[in-house]
Amino acid sequence: MRPVAIIGIGDTRFGELWEHSLRDIGMQAGISAVSDANIAGEQIEALYIGNMAAGSLIDQEHLGALVADYSGLASLHLPAVRIEAAGASGGMALREGYMAVASGMHDIVMVAGAEKMTDVADDEIPMIQMAGSDQQWEGLTGATMASLYAMIARRHMHEFGTTREQIASVSVKNHRNGAWNPSAQYQKAVDMETVLKSPMVADPLGVFDCAPISDGSAAVILAPLELAKKYTDEPVVISASAAATDTLALHHRASITRFDSVKAASDLAYKRAGIRPKDIDVAEVHDSFTIAEILNIEDLGFFEKGKGGAATLEGMTEINGVVSVNTSGGLKSRGDPMGATGIAQAVEVVRQLRGKAEKRQVSDAEYGLSLNVGGTGATSVVHIYRRG
Repeated sequence: MRPVAIIGIGDTRFGELWEHSLRDIGMQAGISAVSDANIAGEQIEALYIGNMAAGSLIDQEHLGALVADYSGLASLHLPAVRIEAAGASGGMALREGYMAVASGMHDIVMVAGAEKMTDVADDEIPMIQMAGSDQQWEGLTGATMASLYAMIARRHMHEFGTTREQIASVSVKNHRNGAWNPSAQYQKAVDMETVLKSPMVADPLGVFDCAPISDGSAAVILAPLELAKKYTDEPVVISASAAATDTLALHHRASITRFDSVKAASDLAYKRAGIRPKDIDVAEVHDSFTIAEILNIEDLGFFEKGKGGAATLEGMTEINGVVSVNTSGGLKSRGDPMGATGIAQAVEVVRQLRGKAEKRQVSDAEYGLSLNVGGTGATSVVHIYRRG
């Protein structure tokens, strides 16, 4: 397998992009990535698109061909594939692109993620999101993603003494980071009182504990490391890629306060990269709900099980803390256009390792990690990156 590097990145602003279609935002991110990589579009050999629900959200399937067409690549007749893995669609698309280059099948590929979520009524979104759960045993009983994660939160509080303030501190931190991210949906800090007093969604989670409905797109260009420096002086190497699955329904698991798929994928990624959790300087982890970030930083091995909430409240996950978590603002502040999320995580890590994250820059960042999660941990994708 050949070493693989990211040579170009691009993204759109995340938020309620009423004036833009999925085609528009996908093309915008792709053009930015091609420009950043200093390549011509004709050099792209394959296209992988992360997207969860275009069929339900905008009545559009066959996205691979659509994005290739509106990116001006249709005349190349390149393979263009849509990848779906619920909220982990972007991360899984990145993994597919990585394997295509690592195997020698292709030299230069584009991996993009896009979602247009605001074109349907707000009350339809929870049902669409629940397509990433076990519909027979969870969705049809009236459960929502918020209520499932609320169950996880209550159990974590019961087992480990995690407090409401500790959970809320995830939102406070991520909004503070997002205030410094020009691509973020919410560029405004919030205080603890605001989070704690926000309207209840599913006890104990309030509005400020839940990632917003978002439109947006992000893209990266991949190439083998031996070619990367032909195009850029600052390639970022993907040191490892790993994915794992678990039961779709929460009630089939031995414990709902850990995501075994996260542990399995991260353990394998650390082994492949030849590093340990303590070596990670910056991590973009899936915080679709605040409790998810707490579980994830525990299951990734950054903190002991049950200690993630306290670590967050004590500032250990702040920029330049023990590990800098969600410097982009995370899903909570940057936004969560489902298919784009995993690629946006990679874009942020690349900016950090290039030293170009401006006010949210982590000092001397050498290793980064992204964790993209589908459903309630049924799919997890981990990538580890290092400065080239």
